[in-house]
Amino acid sequence: MSMTDKTPERERGLRARSPQDIAAGFFLILVAAFALWQSTELPMGTLRAMGPGMLPRALAVLVGVSGIVLIISSFFEDGEPLTRWHLRGPIFILGGVVVFALTIRTLGLAFAGPLAMIIGSLASDEARWKETIIFAVAMTAFCILLFKVALGLPIPVVAFM
Repeated sequence: MSMTDKTPERERGLRARSPQDIAAGFFLILVAAFALWQSTELPMGTLRAMGPGMLPRALAVLVGVSGIVLIISSFFEDGEPLTRWHLRGPIFILGGVVVFALTIRTLGLAFAGPLAMIIGSLASDEARWKETIIFAVAMTAFCILLFKVALGLPIPVVAFM
């Protein structure tokens, strides 16, 4: 054994034990900073009369704090090394969002929702078609009940009828 192996950790300095968590933490902090910057023009309001800027800022702060916690925890818990990432995941997730945005008005939520979820499931090679379709239909039904029935939002359920 070399001398550095016998040296206590506090004498060697604090070392990152999970580089992948550090990278993810910094990414979350960047996303939070972008959301805070983009919501600066929106009025906050008060807790009694919330403005349109309160939710985006609150979520941005939570995402930023999560990033900080992830970075701090990477020094105390072993994790995965930083590896090369593939474009398959981001492409299909963003593709699902774009397809949803382009079809929600023309096809309605009943078709745009499952379509977006099925496209998003292609991001993983572990997705199973039967489970994906059941999940997509169940989540779409829940979204229709929540947004159309419970909240009364003007979202088209089936737009082409």
